[in-house]
Amino acid sequence: MEKNLVTLFEAQARARGGLTAVRHKREGAWRDVSWAELARRARDVADGLAALGLQRGDRVAVIGDTNLEWILADLGILGAGGITVTIYQSNQPAECQYILEDSGARYVFCDTDVQVQKIRQVRGQLPRLEGVVRAFGAAADPFERTLAEVEQAGAAWRQAHPQAHADRLAGLGAADPASFIYTSGTTGSPKGVVLTHGNWTYEAWAVAELQVIRPDDSILMFLPMAHSFAKVIEAVWFGTGATAAFVESLDKIIENAGEVRPTIMPAVPRIFEKAFDAVLAKGLAAPGLKGRLFKTAMDGFEAWVQAKELGKERVTLGFLVGRKLVFPKLAAALSEKFGGRMRLFVSGGAPLSPKIGWFFSQVGLTILEGYGLTETSAGTFINRPGDNRIGTVGPPVPGTEVRIAEDGEVLVKGGGVMKEYYNAPAATAEVLKDGWLATGDIGVVDAAGCLKITDRKKDIIVTAGGKNVAPQNLENELKTDPLISQVMIHGDKRKFLSALVTLNEEAVRAWGAEHGVAAGARLAEDPKVVARIQRAIDELNARQASYSTIKRFAILPRDFTQESGELTPTLKVKRKVVSRNYQALLDGFYDEGTGGARSP
Repeated sequence: MEKNLVTLFEAQARARGGLTAVRHKREGAWRDVSWAELARRARDVADGLAALGLQRGDRVAVIGDTNLEWILADLGILGAGGITVTIYQSNQPAECQYILEDSGARYVFCDTDVQVQKIRQVRGQLPRLEGVVRAFGAAADPFERTLAEVEQAGAAWRQAHPQAHADRLAGLGAADPASFIYTSGTTGSPKGVVLTHGNWTYEAWAVAELQVIRPDDSILMFLPMAHSFAKVIEAVWFGTGATAAFVESLDKIIENAGEVRPTIMPAVPRIFEKAFDAVLAKGLAAPGLKGRLFKTAMDGFEAWVQAKELGKERVTLGFLVGRKLVFPKLAAALSEKFGGRMRLFVSGGAPLSPKIGWFFSQVGLTILEGYGLTETSAGTFINRPGDNRIGTVGPPVPGTEVRIAEDGEVLVKGGGVMKEYYNAPAATAEVLKDGWLATGDIGVVDAAGCLKITDRKKDIIVTAGGKNVAPQNLENELKTDPLISQVMIHGDKRKFLSALVTLNEEAVRAWGAEHGVAAGARLAEDPKVVARIQRAIDELNARQASYSTIKRFAILPRDFTQESGELTPTLKVKRKVVSRNYQALLDGFYDEGTGGARSP
């Protein structure tokens, strides 16, 4: 195993030379970048940073979209002996300021002018920040320099210091920090997770051992590189020598997939939920016999899934109709949409509804669900190709151990576990004891050694009656309804559960046109829409114990967003923020005499 991520990458670049490392679209055309070219440019960036005086252990931040320039910045920082501090491209100026200040970053790489403007807004509050390196656009003042200028300076500097790069790498070991990745802040201020070169080289080895990603794969890349899930994919890419294909933007995932024909697509569950909802909405809206067959098939599928979750098998006529007439056509259409070569989808970052996993399997597409935290370098558990246990996150990756504490908390030990939280010894000691990391998640390990996450420890609702309820399970089930976008279940220390629901407006408008809802109606208040959501909740409640049924709900007039602070960059709901924003509405659920649905 290589001792640092840069030597792992450079060994791959020497071995693969002119083969394609990156595919990306510029000026309307897909362009290939070879391993040799990527390595040359990365070294130019590293030497350019050395020319600026960057020292081993110095922090340099990167903010921008998932693209070639992000990878060049990351490899350049690491190659200079520095530490990459990741910032989400969706972070607001104050959030950028917090991370830059807390990490003590000397420089920050930005791709577009949008990101540069954020740094300009907070520059006055960051006395330790020495400059901006921008991938695109001209430098506006001496505080800024372009990526091209850094690369040119590096090439020139190397002429005078030909041995410096090798000397830096020789001194860079597995225990040296490589990344500061900040937690999403769902439970407090973000903490800088210190991940080492050894963490990443271990992950590259462990995941490659499972052949989740192979040397001949083409990986569709769009996950934010500030997230540990994307970072572990990067490490495995370097370790296997696969090709990374970067999408143009999030709204062009499907279009770009059809063009580059990837074989692997890592994504968060929200992407798969939206794909499922789109298929469902289109199928149910189909006219005549086609629409009736689709509904019959999906009713049969629902019955089959509900039985599966109870460990039983129920094959209805509707399910047989689906297998024979509906699912094969869906399989062909979906496969074509993704380019016709998709071998595996990989889901992580949040729980995936088993219904979504089973649906994709029925249409011939495999989603391998995995699990990990930023604190465990993301790649900690994953289902295996050829042995996909839907409803679980699979066994641990090679070299990782799992233990379930007395209170049900999942404890993890292995090569992916973080070094520490940066400058936070008390917080580190709270979660890391004798090499075992307390994940904060509740779970069970089945007879096959697969882990099933049941909820976040801090999210578990304890009702006034003392009953424990896992809200994520209820939320995930409701989100498989094509008309529902997001759900937050509420009820800690309350007499019963309530819910805030947001709508998939496009799907609701299409449904409304078929059911007499006026074109300009306020959907959240329309009685037919409210009744339709009530039915979805009633169907969920029918499968629950009485204490875990939803007694009250409200449809919100807008979706949760990152801009409002209600979603993390990986589209997880920030419960504290949503609860604070809608405190009066939530309190009103528990007033005596209130009905089922309420308006915000």
